[in-house]
Amino acid sequence: MGTITRNAANNFTTGGVILPAAINDASVASLTELENVAAGGAMNLISEQTASASSSIDFTSGIDSTYPIYKFEFINIHLATDNGEWGVNFTTDGTNFNVPKTTTYFYANHFESDSSTALAYTTSRDLAQGTGTQQLAADVGTDNDQSTSGYMHLFNPSSTTFVKHFISNTNYSHADNILINAYVGGYGNTTSAITGVRFSAISGNIDSGTIKLYGISGS
Repeated sequence: MGTITRNAANNFTTGGVILPAAINDASVASLTELENVAAGGAMNLISEQTASASSSIDFTSGIDSTYPIYKFEFINIHLATDNGEWGVNFTTDGTNFNVPKTTTYFYANHFESDSSTALAYTTSRDLAQGTGTQQLAADVGTDNDQSTSGYMHLFNPSSTTFVKHFISNTNYSHADNILINAYVGGYGNTTSAITGVRFSAISGNIDSGTIKLYGISGS
């Protein structure tokens, strides 16, 4: 018991505050919400959807003024069409996913064969006031072991004053056996509240995969 007490005491400052290193999967069981850790806000799971030969995955509820930041995590998204694209669009009316967007797209890649690497900006995948789907991953492979995973942050979607900024990072398997890490940033150029987000395979369906929606409270 003395050892347990000493170990527990090492997780506190002299003022009785829990140290950040004390909070981990081993020390906290069944954690669903933790307020203001490391000067951040709580991340709360709002909803989760799983694809099964789906043309798109739409989140049309749970995105409102409750949180200033919304985070989408996409996990092992497997597309049905080889060399396909994984993308996102937004709606302000719950029906039409066509918000004008201005965006950037750059990526790093590394061939499995170690024959080539690159860091590049691609103008073919960005938008300038485009209303179509913004690519988050391109030329994705459909081998049984290939998929796309990543996340996207959407900032203050309920604002009726400012444009709607978003940032995405995806890691995926290119059809030609290349690791690609892609970064997309941009804004929906609307002062109307964004009420829904659509993730889709730009051609074909989404074979399988999971998307989780979180709300992140202010710090």
